[in-house]
Amino acid sequence: LQAYAKFSGAPLTVHTINNSWRAPKGDVPVLISEDIVISQPAKILNFLRKQKYNADYELSAKQGADTLAYIALLEEKLLPAMLHTFWVEAENYCSVTKPWFASRIPFPLSLYLPGKMSREALNRILLTRGGPPLYSLPEVEAQIYRDAKECLNLLSKRLGTSQFFFGDTPTTLDAFVFGFLAPIYKVCFPRVQLQEHLKQLPNLCRFCDDILTCYFRLTVSGHSAAGQDTADANLQKLTQLVNKESNLIEKMDDNLRKSPQHLPRKLTTLKLAAGGEESSPLNRLSP
Repeated sequence: LQAYAKFSGAPLTVHTINNSWRAPKGDVPVLISEDIVISQPAKILNFLRKQKYNADYELSAKQGADTLAYIALLEEKLLPAMLHTFWVEAENYCSVTKPWFASRIPFPLSLYLPGKMSREALNRILLTRGGPPLYSLPEVEAQIYRDAKECLNLLSKRLGTSQFFFGDTPTTLDAFVFGFLAPIYKVCFPRVQLQEHLKQLPNLCRFCDDILTCYFRLTVSGHSAAGQDTADANLQKLTQLVNKESNLIEKMDDNLRKSPQHLPRKLTTLKLAAGGEESSPLNRLSP
């Protein structure tokens, strides 16, 4: 939705909330425009189009039909693998997804809601993809990843060398594809089966990088341009400080070498009298 708004020029302001109970209709994302409240992504897009914020204005009827077909392909073939990667794969869930979402949810809901979302994702996968002839979870997992990789290959072939899917201007299809690919491409997972396949398709990676850079003002590393400038300035200041300290230490070292030096003193020894007893106080210590 954010990508579509940027493509179409819709002036959206994003407000982050900690849980969906604070949303007007109990679900996110939700769009509030004066007295109008819309909570479903498809309805939000339709509302924006009615307000003349239409990213598909120049598309032909055939291109509009292709858009609907590819969106259906994404939801059928790629979405199950995304849900599995984020919410079902144990290592990814425990090390990335659970702490990531729990950090945004107030206690004690942070202890319960991530697990509930994980179970819902698994149930959705099994309900939509767990029918015959796939009866066991490993079989379902293998199939959904095969389908997801095939979907990525089709997207890569369709994009080709073009900047966007329908030429030089981003459309609804570009927003949907970016919304699916960018999380897979950017999140650092311990198990990266789907991510590794995506990174073998350079035109899709370039597609994500271009949108992040042009529309979200993020560099390829994932930092905002302003944030990168601040980091570079801080690094430059730190480098200058280190150089000053280094020069000061070298100067002090040179001054120390040039100053008069005293000969090293011998360590004092303790003399013992015969029988192991100490000698008289005057003779105890000698240079």
